[in-house]
Amino acid sequence: MNNPTPAVRPGALVGVLAFTGIVASLMQTLVVPLIAQLPVILHTTASNASWVITVTLLAAAVAMPVTGRLGDLYGKRPVMFACTIPLIVGSAICAMASSLFPMILGRGLQGLGMGLIPLGISILRDVLPPEKLHSSIALMSSSMGIGGALGLPVAAAVAENANWRVLFWAAAVLSAVVLVAIWVIVPATPVQGTRGKFDPFGAVTLGIGLVCLLLAVSKGADWGWTSSTTLEMFAAAIVAIGVFAWWELRIDDPLVDLRITARRPVLLTNLASIVVGFAMYAQSLIVPQLLQLPESTGYGLGQSMLAMGLWMAPSGIMMMLVSPLGARLSAGRGPKVTLLVGALVIALGYGSSMALMGTTWGLLIVTSICGVGVGLAYGAMPALIMGSVPQTATAAANSFNSLMRSVGTSVSAAVVGVVLAQMSMQLGEHTLPTEAGFRTGLLIGCGVALVAALITLAIPGKPAGATLRRADKERDTVEV
Repeated sequence: MNNPTPAVRPGALVGVLAFTGIVASLMQTLVVPLIAQLPVILHTTASNASWVITVTLLAAAVAMPVTGRLGDLYGKRPVMFACTIPLIVGSAICAMASSLFPMILGRGLQGLGMGLIPLGISILRDVLPPEKLHSSIALMSSSMGIGGALGLPVAAAVAENANWRVLFWAAAVLSAVVLVAIWVIVPATPVQGTRGKFDPFGAVTLGIGLVCLLLAVSKGADWGWTSSTTLEMFAAAIVAIGVFAWWELRIDDPLVDLRITARRPVLLTNLASIVVGFAMYAQSLIVPQLLQLPESTGYGLGQSMLAMGLWMAPSGIMMMLVSPLGARLSAGRGPKVTLLVGALVIALGYGSSMALMGTTWGLLIVTSICGVGVGLAYGAMPALIMGSVPQTATAAANSFNSLMRSVGTSVSAAVVGVVLAQMSMQLGEHTLPTEAGFRTGLLIGCGVALVAALITLAIPGKPAGATLRRADKERDTVEV
């Protein structure tokens, strides 16, 4: 069957897809400057207002494997269109919200847009020549960190100097620009192989399992780790994911092909993704607090929300700048080496914090080093995945890999939260983490990054350029 690769302008395509990833990931940090104001804005309690952040995480986790499979079945471009609609609608709903429920609804819709990132990475494999593939994947993957890091100071500036609703109207406009850009630039890619069927039962059971798991992890500290609610959520997650796995192994067209996922390169890359996601997020939780705590604590640096965002922004810039270097390293030595180097650089960044956490410039260096490591690691993981799965499953496999990173960030939030809560002190009317608590959290990040490096060493090695040759060979086979 002849399915020719569509004509494409590589530079424009990569630019549009990277911009798409930045906008999608921007939704994750959009409300951070508003956290303290949300209870007043929405006329609710601080505990209820925290759902504004949690629901986006849950929606993204459920959406990614579903949109990935739909992209493999029906074409990635139309599914990308479908992902932009809830981004636009959800942003508009949030902009008009004055109470908790519509804000949660809008934020949930925004979370559905995270499926754009793995779909975009998969399109790159479908249409780009092999010599441009590594660099393009690296840039697209780093867009997740770039959007989160650069979005924070922008959102803080808007929140401090304009009405908070402007943030969400701006998000709606950016999402509309993404929709138009996809329409104009992104080509329709042929569906590879024989079209199968969508697996609704698998989607429901996986969704239930993920929601229960992530709720237990993210809300366990509030509910109590040994409370009946938390334990019931964990139990429900185990049952739902067990049913999902049993079902997926029985049917011909699974939502997630667990046999492919169990292949050693894919399995180990996904495990490394969980750990790298943990390591990436830990410093994102700790450093902003160190920057904003009052100087009277003896270790806080007394920065405003806007200043904190500006000090954190260079880490996102470093992710973008390092992506070409990571691409060349992957092309020359293989993505396994790039992932290993990235994990070690993250560990170096955390290790340097023991000497540098006392000043704003020191923390800038720490986050920049970590940003370099995350940029290298995030660029390598999709290349490892796509070099180990058939082209008919690239979107689903990339989406599952993105999900594993999200699981890692959720676990990171829970672990760091417990450490900082246990190692705290009373300062006036406030309970604040101690300096020892922050140091412990940073050392955990360093240790976890080293675990990621050890997992990477166990990934089967391939000759330099093997991933690109395999992708090119599979594409040629389809075109014959």
